[in-house]
Amino acid sequence: MNLISVPDDISSKDQPLREDVRLLGRIFGNTLREQEGEEYFQLVESVRKAAVRLRKTQDERDGAALERMLYALSSTESLAVVRAFSYFSQLANIAEDLHHNRRHRALLKAGFPPTDGSLQLALNRLEAKKPGKDQLQSFLDNALVSPVLTAHPTEVQRKSILDCQLYIAGFLAERDRMDMTPDELAENEESLRRSILILWQTRMLRTSKLTVRDEINNGLEYYRYTFLVEIPKIYANLEKQFEARFDKNIRIPPLLRIGSWIGGDRDGNPFVTHEVMLDALQQQSALAFEHYLAATFVLSRSLSLTDRLADISDELRKFADASPDTDPVRADEPYRRAMNLIYSRLSATSKVFGHTIAHQPPLGTDEQPYATPQEFIADLDILIDSMFKHGAVYLARGRLANLRRAVEVFGFHLTPLDMRQHSAVIEQTVGELYSIGGGIGNYAELNEAEKRKVLLQTLQTGKVLMTDLGRYSAIPQSELRIMQTAADIHRRFGHAALPNHIISKTDAVSDMLELALMLQQTGLLQGNDTLHVNIIPLFETIEDLRGCAVIMDELFALPWYRKLLTSRGDTQEVMLGYSDSNKDGGYLTANWELYKAELELVKVFEKHGIELRLFHGRGGTVGRGGGPSYDAILAQPPGSVNGQIRITEQGEVIASKYSNPEIGRRNLETLLAATMEATLLHHHGADSTMPEYHRIMETLSRDAFSAYRKLVYETPGFTDFFFTATPIREIAELNIGSRPSSRKPSDRIEDLRAIPWVFSWGLNRMMLPGWYGYGYAVKKFIAREGDEGLKQLQAMYKNWPFFRGLMSNMDMVLSKTDMGIAARYAELVQDVELRERIFGAIGSEWETTIDMLFAVSGNTSLLQDAPSFARSILTRTPYIDPLNHLQVALLQRHRAGDNDEKVKRAIHLSINGIATGLRNSG
Repeated sequence: MNLISVPDDISSKDQPLREDVRLLGRIFGNTLREQEGEEYFQLVESVRKAAVRLRKTQDERDGAALERMLYALSSTESLAVVRAFSYFSQLANIAEDLHHNRRHRALLKAGFPPTDGSLQLALNRLEAKKPGKDQLQSFLDNALVSPVLTAHPTEVQRKSILDCQLYIAGFLAERDRMDMTPDELAENEESLRRSILILWQTRMLRTSKLTVRDEINNGLEYYRYTFLVEIPKIYANLEKQFEARFDKNIRIPPLLRIGSWIGGDRDGNPFVTHEVMLDALQQQSALAFEHYLAATFVLSRSLSLTDRLADISDELRKFADASPDTDPVRADEPYRRAMNLIYSRLSATSKVFGHTIAHQPPLGTDEQPYATPQEFIADLDILIDSMFKHGAVYLARGRLANLRRAVEVFGFHLTPLDMRQHSAVIEQTVGELYSIGGGIGNYAELNEAEKRKVLLQTLQTGKVLMTDLGRYSAIPQSELRIMQTAADIHRRFGHAALPNHIISKTDAVSDMLELALMLQQTGLLQGNDTLHVNIIPLFETIEDLRGCAVIMDELFALPWYRKLLTSRGDTQEVMLGYSDSNKDGGYLTANWELYKAELELVKVFEKHGIELRLFHGRGGTVGRGGGPSYDAILAQPPGSVNGQIRITEQGEVIASKYSNPEIGRRNLETLLAATMEATLLHHHGADSTMPEYHRIMETLSRDAFSAYRKLVYETPGFTDFFFTATPIREIAELNIGSRPSSRKPSDRIEDLRAIPWVFSWGLNRMMLPGWYGYGYAVKKFIAREGDEGLKQLQAMYKNWPFFRGLMSNMDMVLSKTDMGIAARYAELVQDVELRERIFGAIGSEWETTIDMLFAVSGNTSLLQDAPSFARSILTRTPYIDPLNHLQVALLQRHRAGDNDEKVKRAIHLSINGIATGLRNSG
């Protein structure tokens, strides 16, 4: 059954995409012929054609024919075919990304109106509202938009593979943007051939387990690819736009900042130690200095202005005269001499931080290092001010301004690193602090009221509990050492380098007071009222979300804590977990409980006069809170954005969003646009309808929760079905993440991390966490309420961004499901009764969900409102489907006892290839 279609007008505009796919496919096919032989190429083609035929016909005979073909493959042939389709999928993704950029540029060149999610349209809408200067400046000064990169076990791409892809993308873009001669086209194609050959002969899988340091290095690449260059350009554009549209005196502070968890998130990851965390900061800082030194060196060569032709300020002349650059050749070039002084000071600063960066030696070796980034900025401002005063405005707004903005945003630490730990570990550490240094041996046995009393007494008196670390057991000793290292990082890199500590599984006020105690014992909470690290609760399960507002209300009612927040600008950050809440209660219920939690938090924070900043722990998949960022931010409850938002970026989404600079910049601008609109413009539907909408959602959520829990947690044999009908065990063997896939060694769904849970359902194309329960709930509601109930749901879809976004994301998930392929995975379950009972229930609910989605939305096909995404799915499925079919055959062979290393490697390659093709696997 083909549930996706693409309109003719979209299809015609995609001709260049088809041409690019054909070009890359032809070159890749020739590479296969040259390297592996004609027979191998024909084998790959026959598998592809058989898979395409099966998708079109859904005929059991075609399925049986494909199955016979795959079972006949040797282990060597299976491995080679999996590699071929994995690379086909990667090349299709490259062509698609280029097409996104092509279409975007074509629309701009043709003068089409900007679209939703663009910064241009957000500014147009804001300008039409005619806000006052003070209102805009207040918004900008208070704003924080921060995507936070996290390392997770679904980031399957090796950096070597990603680099090859970037080269191919660059050569393909050249063909699109340059008017090439025949010789240039031939040379370009040769370059593509070379890059694709390197890609084919590069190992796709890691041979050893990924370490945290590897994850740190991988994360830093996106600063090289995109952030360091594109973020200053975004600020430059914002400055121009605000000056032209509103007021030239409006100042744009550094409101857009990238954050990171990589090297600081130790929840369930014993490999994040104090040495690793310090190394993360050291590497981050080294990259920042590497960028600044390179940019400064380029400026010192390009700013060749002579004071014989250009006037300069007295301050610049004095500054240049202090330069170690005394070469008479540059005696009349004050900007060059000034940049050489800055370069020398920067080089000296880099050495103070212990960096060994390969760069041009400075002209001076005795220059004073910069004590702070602000000193560096002050020197740059001398040049910029002189340029502005003497008619060189365009120079002042070019590379020099971009360097200044980079320093303002990235400082000497590059990115703020968050720490995170589970509340149980923090409690264990505090328990030993009291038992060894506080005379309380049974801290963990105290009730909540008793814990609060003990903690507050210690915090308010400032009593020292911590003694020699050798007296503590391994885990508390590690935790306290990390806190000591954090304090050292603050002294070396500044408070902004390590500003946050998140408490996973927060379910009591004492959880936050315990962290405060650890911070106090290590000097990160000074005295009784100066907190240097934000204490951030993370509410994850359905139960925790329902109780989070009460916990925060009780916390703010403590005078000591309320006073403490004064040192953090009367702002409290709260993190909400999308992943565990979904695994706990299903898609619809998790989203509704998150929405309700935000509403209740807004009320509590308003009651206490505290500013709320929400941190959304979203994954790449819809089952973990993923989906289009613009729609997600606008769908937030009233008062929950308020100019500040942090959002995790995880899994394959990081590469798809930020490895291409042009796409990366648009994604960052989308976050800015959405935050601006949600705060200054957005209206969340008519207030009179909200109580009724909420009543309906509560009903739907209750029934969806019941259906989901009944299947996942109450159906006998479901755990066996899950572990057999998905590649979950094989995922655990892959070297794609430093963190274990389960919190504790068991086969219980409750103990499994949400990431591999969702990843597994994505690989077998059931995508269950992103839709299950919706169909049952809506069908039951309509049966009870009749036609009037359906009309109410349709009105909610039309008028309420939250409900529309919920259904739109589900629409996207369902477009990636394939129950035909899923049925083949289900056949891995040898217990026929169990298989038919559970897969029958899943298939029935899938059909009901499709029917109810169409009934409410009025659509007749999936992705009807997102034709570009529909085209994307149809472009990629010919390369993903064969990998699924091959994976099933390989799993059957492996689980039947075939221990051939090539079979195991082919399974792992197929996991990699499917994840790459689906793009938002984690």
